[in-house]
Amino acid sequence: MLAWAEKADRGKPMNIEADNLDHDELKQLSIFTGKVVATKGTLVLRGARLEVLQDPEGYQYGLLIAEPGKKAFYRQKREGLDEWMEGEGERIEYDSRADRVTLINRAQIRRFRGTVLNDDITGQRIIYENLTDQFTVDGKNAGGKPSAESSGRVRAVLTPRKKEEAGK
Repeated sequence: MLAWAEKADRGKPMNIEADNLDHDELKQLSIFTGKVVATKGTLVLRGARLEVLQDPEGYQYGLLIAEPGKKAFYRQKREGLDEWMEGEGERIEYDSRADRVTLINRAQIRRFRGTVLNDDITGQRIIYENLTDQFTVDGKNAGGKPSAESSGRVRAVLTPRKKEEAGK
């Protein structure tokens, strides 16, 4: 069975807390700064700066940036399962139209079944497609080279499903 991000999240409003907000109504652009926490149903984003752009059809696009030297955070429940995806990166891009999350620089994504960590993947750029439940992981940065703190390799720990879970 395919499972993806909670369908109910798509229609929910995005609630954001931050120290500051700069909003441009004409451009439909909001920039939140300072200890940003955004929630949209089960989706949670945390970082130092969040830019949210809304298109004419109501889809939201977010760019979340971490404090220098730290990582921004993403978490979301998977549809119909007691599973959660969570990840970190220096930058996180969220596209509600494509239902895609991109983690950039020192990226890591983890799958939890209940509260148990099952899968843990690291790289420089991780694209998680919620609709198809597929990952693309690149060990090199956008310039095609490993970063100073990375070997340029992808690392993954994948836990096998138990026999009774395999058909789900």
